[in-house]
Amino acid sequence: QVQLLESGGGLVQAGGSLRLSCAASGRTLSNYAMGWFRQAPGKEREFVSGISRSGGSTYHADSVKGRFTISRDNAKDTVYLEMNSLKPEDTAVYYCAAQWGALASRRSSQYDYWGQGTEVTVSS
Repeated sequence: QVQLLESGGGLVQAGGSLRLSCAASGRTLSNYAMGWFRQAPGKEREFVSGISRSGGSTYHADSVKGRFTISRDNAKDTVYLEMNSLKPEDTAVYYCAAQWGALASRRSSQYDYWGQGTEVTVSS
């Protein structure tokens, strides 16, 4: 069993930056690919970014490409999402998720463990 805890959310003005963290406990994250998803009010959960088990491959949704960066520190069992040039449409609850295996999927159904989420609000 893996427990995931997100942190780093908050209120920021458009154009600002936030860094989200996802810390794991229970099991090492080194066996899992990781993903960040978000869910805005009234919308379905959507893929944001993914990173392979080794950290060697990363993937981003087109809507955040060039603005968001995903990274991981397996020694600390922590995954990060650096978010720059934030827009009001980035407002959502952000979730990290762990998927057993090497590569991160863009499909939420492929993930085995989820955190509780951290809220990000971007004001215009």
